[in-house]
Amino acid sequence: MQKLSVVIITFNEEKNIKKCLDAVCDISDDIIIIDSFSTDNTQIICEKFENLRFVKHKWEGYSKTKNYGNSLAKYDYILSLDADEVISDKLAESIKNIHELSDAYEFNRLTNYCGSWIKHCGWYPDKKLRIFDKNKIFWEGDFVHETLVIPNNITVKFLEGDLLHYSYHSVEDHYKQIENYSSLHAKKMLQAGKKASIIKLFLSPTFKFIRTYFLQLGFLDGSAGFTISRISAKAVKLKYQKLKSLR
Repeated sequence: MQKLSVVIITFNEEKNIKKCLDAVCDISDDIIIIDSFSTDNTQIICEKFENLRFVKHKWEGYSKTKNYGNSLAKYDYILSLDADEVISDKLAESIKNIHELSDAYEFNRLTNYCGSWIKHCGWYPDKKLRIFDKNKIFWEGDFVHETLVIPNNITVKFLEGDLLHYSYHSVEDHYKQIENYSSLHAKKMLQAGKKASIIKLFLSPTFKFIRTYFLQLGFLDGSAGFTISRISAKAVKLKYQKLKSLR
């Protein structure tokens, strides 16, 4: 198996972090937690694991914080995870069986929504590149989502197995997320010079629901699919409302 370091950023992740660490403790002997001064039991839980370094570090934004964690890694190859993500058994086996070295590896992410696994709504397969050579690839951007900067000559291989994403424990979690992200999206659109026209304000949310629930087969995910489609439409409406207010 290729030696790799696991880097995870945390802040008040006592709900999630144990499951995340349980799944990687057999994959790596170098696990790094970059914690932004959690006030819950995150540190207590983490320090029960061997081969783990718990580093308290002032929050600098997603990219800078993750890149800082990568700089502390013992190995060149990084497995970058969020605290609410868990390596499935099949994916763990694929990682252990890496023999022919590539610059980076990607795999599908499957999200759990309030107890239901979502296979549609445009949420799956949600391909993620999360194993990479830190000397060639790095994180960039903090406005809404951080992304990896990947040179053109990089070779990427696909691994079998899912990364399990426990992002939403309740519908309230989803509403909190869209409230935050809609504000960030609105600011980003404002900087890009975009406007919130009446057409976009009223038609875009409707199209978003139609696309998520019907075109992306959200109805096959049952009541969870309907809830996701409805809240996704609300998120679009919110970002345009906030953009209009900002202008």
